[in-house]
Amino acid sequence: MDAPLKLWLVIGAVGLLNYLSRLSFIAIFAQRTIPPWLVRALRYVPAAMLTALIVPMIVAPSLQSVGPVDPDLRVLAALVAGVVAFQSGGTLKTLIAGMGTLWLLQVLLPHLA
Repeated sequence: MDAPLKLWLVIGAVGLLNYLSRLSFIAIFAQRTIPPWLVRALRYVPAAMLTALIVPMIVAPSLQSVGPVDPDLRVLAALVAGVVAFQSGGTLKTLIAGMGTLWLLQVLLPHLA
């Protein structure tokens, strides 16, 4: 079997498994009511997943290949973004504050040193 065919078979199998895993929750909970404790717990899943994706990029930037950025600058920018997110709750404001802080620190700190 040639490589492109294997690739398409793997893509199809992963897509099918993803679809079936999502369908299973719909099928399981379609005729049942979800317990309140589970609804309360599921509210935190998106925040936990986003945190799991973002924190490694902030504290271990050497694993990323986006360019030379001081890890301390990323942490400072993330802290500013966290404060803005907590205060405002707005995604756009958080992105602007975090990226603006990172870019400003990258521009200002080499000139101060």
